[in-house]
Amino acid sequence: MVYHIVMWNFKKDIPEEKKPELKAAMAEHLQSLVGKVPGLLTVEFVTEPVSASTHEIALVTTMEKAEDVAVYGSHPEHVAVADTYVRPYVCDRACLNYQPKNN
Repeated sequence: MVYHIVMWNFKKDIPEEKKPELKAAMAEHLQSLVGKVPGLLTVEFVTEPVSASTHEIALVTTMEKAEDVAVYGSHPEHVAVADTYVRPYVCDRACLNYQPKNN
């Protein structure tokens, strides 16, 4: 199993009152990719990080194997969701992919 974790902040011009709606849409559409993207096992969308966090939102996914990260990244369903519901509103992207040693 491989974990793919991505974190973002909202762009400065996104009003605070719009963020809950955007978070809900991001979560819904990213979670809908399970079963559509080969190798994608689970999706968790973090909307309420603890106060010491450096990013406002995060995506935590699990995939079957390391090669599935590239499949996910270029899959048309993922690209459509990212281009419509995520990328227009976020900045400061950070990403970490890792495979636990027991796998």
